[in-house]
Amino acid sequence: MQGAIARVCVVVAAAILNHPFLFPNENTTIPEEDDVLMARMREHQEKLEAEQERLEQEIFISEQAFDQEPESYGWYFWSALCLVIFLTIEVCRQDMVPAEISDPAEDEDGYFSAGYLSAKAITLDKGVLNNFCKTRFHSFIHERARVQEFVEGFADDLLDALKSVCDRETDMEVEDFVGIGSMFESWRVCKPPTVDLIVPFLSSQPYRFQFEFWCDPVTDIPLDLQGCVKIKLTKPNGNGANCLCGSANLGDDMLCLLHNKNNCETTDDHGLEEVFCETDTTYLSKDRIMRWFQISVTKAWGQISHKYAFELAFQNLDVPGALKIKFRSGKTVFLNVTPAVQYENTDAYLISHFPSDASNPSDTHWDLSLAVYERNLLKHLAKKLPTNSCHIHCLQIVSFLHEKQTALTGRNALTNYHMKTAVLHLLLSKSPSLWKPQNLDHRLRDLLSFVQQSLEEKRLYHVIVGNPRIPVEIQIPEIFRTAEPINLFRPLVLQRQIYEKMVEHFQEMIRNTSVLVQEYTTHFPNGHVGNKFSPNPDVI
Repeated sequence: MQGAIARVCVVVAAAILNHPFLFPNENTTIPEEDDVLMARMREHQEKLEAEQERLEQEIFISEQAFDQEPESYGWYFWSALCLVIFLTIEVCRQDMVPAEISDPAEDEDGYFSAGYLSAKAITLDKGVLNNFCKTRFHSFIHERARVQEFVEGFADDLLDALKSVCDRETDMEVEDFVGIGSMFESWRVCKPPTVDLIVPFLSSQPYRFQFEFWCDPVTDIPLDLQGCVKIKLTKPNGNGANCLCGSANLGDDMLCLLHNKNNCETTDDHGLEEVFCETDTTYLSKDRIMRWFQISVTKAWGQISHKYAFELAFQNLDVPGALKIKFRSGKTVFLNVTPAVQYENTDAYLISHFPSDASNPSDTHWDLSLAVYERNLLKHLAKKLPTNSCHIHCLQIVSFLHEKQTALTGRNALTNYHMKTAVLHLLLSKSPSLWKPQNLDHRLRDLLSFVQQSLEEKRLYHVIVGNPRIPVEIQIPEIFRTAEPINLFRPLVLQRQIYEKMVEHFQEMIRNTSVLVQEYTTHFPNGHVGNKFSPNPDVI
């Protein structure tokens, strides 16, 4: 009996070890459909089946001889155990085989199967890249400083006029602007120049802002609005309910030191809620704030327009503060002045929209902007990098390629903010010594590969929120430091058409990278670029 069991085990083991899928594609030089190989496999299988049939006959005879012995039940146990082991191995192997033979360039939706080009495979010449950066980006250094100086002076003048036209009792109170974005991070390369400013505003007394964050478990913010905040406009003790003057009869000869007689008798029929909040709620409305801000900016410009020799107009009526400055010479400067609510005493701001993204249609969910912390993080990491490190040039090249490809294939949901986020992730994960200027081609390839992999996985995390790698010197507020990471590509999971367009755009951008770099380096040699794009003193 024991001999029969041993022979069965040997046969099962031989069948498993000689299974054709145990080591699939071991020799990649021999096609799987080779006729000779298939014939040998069939012959081997027939031999195994014959041996198995012979053993089954011996086992049947052995069972008849030992059917009266109690220990004969052990045969069923060992047979069942061998069968279970065999089936388990087969099931596991079937799960492994498709992953080994499938095309690695194709995901579950098949978006990368046709014409897929890996970013790691593109050809990047180090000398051509260095010459490209010198001829394309060097002139922006001086021009950026002049444009930034002009815009800051004009913004100060405009906001001073804006403060004068706002009623302190019925309007919001405007504070000084905060510069954010590529112009203040020294990597802006697009033409015409674009400057992004945040203009914080406060509610007039006695109103206050109360924040309901997406990461607060008691809030009801949907999952597809990660990173959004609802702002509630509250009026503490506004009706005197918690004051003695509202609950006790003080008489006509008594006066409350907190509320005068008019305040105690006045109701909230014309409070800020009706002007700036969504109908029948106390949540701040983005549309109403946008309307108020546009009207206020128009009034402010009317007071100072006589001092400037250029035209100022709204570039996009659907975006508050998207201004276009047009000089008599024909040159233009885009100025995005975005109203925002500052979160307590931090550098976090809640804005009505992002200038390059309008994916949040909700009127009461404000977008979280940590652009100031991102700018501080970029400066902090740059201090540890080698002299003339290549991280800025990497970001400039990708931004340039993205702009040129957008002109060819049209706008899509992929933005320069995604590129900057990828650069910051790489700066946090790679050694500072790897960012030497001579490594520009390697780091650029890493950046393109990182963005490509993020698109494939539909996962790109916000660099600040929930990231344990952020240095403590950046002083991230605890509510954002301990929150769950935000996936910037989360909307792509359900928006199939938007995702397909982003993938197509990026694939074309990778395919055209070498050509665009070579073409613009060849057509615009040193000297010509500086003359063509040098700032005109008459403009600003």
